[in-house]
Amino acid sequence: MSSEVIQSLIKKREAAQMGGGQKRIDKQHEQNKLTARERIDVLLDKGSFEERGLYVEHRSTNFGLDKSKVPGDGVVVGYGTIYGRPVFVYSQDFTVLGGSLSETNAKKICMIQDLAIQNGIPLIGINDSGGARIQEGVLSLSGYGEIFQRNITASGVIPQISVIMGPCAGGAVYSPALTDFTFMVKDTSYMFVTGPDVVKTVTYEDISKEDLGGASVHGKKTGVADFVFPDDITTLLNVRKLFTYLPLSNKEDSLPFTQSDDKCDRMDYSLDTLVPANSNMPYDMKELILRFVDNQDFMEIQSEHAKNIIVGFGRLMGKTVGIVANQPKELSGCLDINSSRKAARFVRFCDAFNIPLVTFVDVPGFLPGRDQEHNGIIKHGAKLLYAYGEATVPKITVVTRKAYGGAYIVMNSKHLRGDVNYAWANAEIAVMGPKGAVEILFKDEAGDKEKLAIREKEYKEEITNPIVAATYGFIDEIIRPHNTRWRVYRSLELLQNKKVNLPWKKHDNLPL
Repeated sequence: MSSEVIQSLIKKREAAQMGGGQKRIDKQHEQNKLTARERIDVLLDKGSFEERGLYVEHRSTNFGLDKSKVPGDGVVVGYGTIYGRPVFVYSQDFTVLGGSLSETNAKKICMIQDLAIQNGIPLIGINDSGGARIQEGVLSLSGYGEIFQRNITASGVIPQISVIMGPCAGGAVYSPALTDFTFMVKDTSYMFVTGPDVVKTVTYEDISKEDLGGASVHGKKTGVADFVFPDDITTLLNVRKLFTYLPLSNKEDSLPFTQSDDKCDRMDYSLDTLVPANSNMPYDMKELILRFVDNQDFMEIQSEHAKNIIVGFGRLMGKTVGIVANQPKELSGCLDINSSRKAARFVRFCDAFNIPLVTFVDVPGFLPGRDQEHNGIIKHGAKLLYAYGEATVPKITVVTRKAYGGAYIVMNSKHLRGDVNYAWANAEIAVMGPKGAVEILFKDEAGDKEKLAIREKEYKEEITNPIVAATYGFIDEIIRPHNTRWRVYRSLELLQNKKVNLPWKKHDNLPL
């Protein structure tokens, strides 16, 4: 190879490393944002990144683009490792034409997506882009379509993670929406289909980018963001943490394993007093989860959205488990539209990637009200019902207190092929709570408090008592709270080779 060719390659490599130039890099830093390459350095194991498409340049000459060519064309793609496990990654470079998506830019991303799917390796996309490259018109739009199609093909095959670290607007938002988990950075990232200027023109509403689609909006209200963190580095370190819970693909024979010194038969006697004697008093279900998982290490998903249900990943003897739990501290643990959607999506992810599900139940029912009914609680509640019913992974349920009505069925009951269903001794399983039931059944005794109290006691003993459900085989065992970890662990060990044969279908018709 001639020295001229080598020198040319060196210059192109140096140009690619500098992206849009020092001034734009400095501006990126002034906004408390890392550059595309700095983000990859934080995300991946040191020295593991292998770049692809370093010398690619766009081919457009429209509107002066022929004078704005940078090697790499605004996106850095390649592969590396996280804690020694392989991963593909792309990182949009805002310093190059605002990170806008061009025809060649999109082809680089699609190449990495194809490699990830073909090799059964997860894909992480770091988004920081002004959107489609306007000068390229339909060529840019076609690039988005190609990316979306690959997101769909990869769904349920490999884990896909989106990290929003700047603007993500217009058509660009649909790629993250199609992936499994979305991270956002507080104050520096935002997502919306139409920006504030268009909103003002069409609806005359004056709203900021942050209020329209900032991290706090999507982390709390919409649930679009699964995780929100204060800065780039914290966000990327938590992406690394999430990655440790996930299998590489849906074909992996075993779950990710992390060595644990937390004994499987550890008893926690504090759980015996976790649930108040008064069934109407709240308690924090997260205390149970933290005491249940290895070393109190639980990674909660959508922690600020639909707080009446908790979902996330923990480990039991080093192996990943997915956890779903009602939260009595919020809306008394009722299921509503948002919590049903949140839990359904999580259950389906776990099922797609063979992650066992552990469900802790304390649910008094579905949230009543006109808003819930008019906004489709029937359809949305059915999503969670459907997700549990179709899941074929090992499914363990522990009823800690209330399990009433349709919500009892929905929360991984025996009737939805729950494999092992436990109840604590103070559990109540019935159509409704004793007080409400007695008030309906004995209307003629409404004015006699003493009689109603006696009736309520009878109802508890004869109807809501978990022994009744156990008699019918709907509860497998009534266990002591302090023994929960050991009982669940033994059940999961028993079920680790579970196989379910289902009738052939092209695909299901989830109640969307």
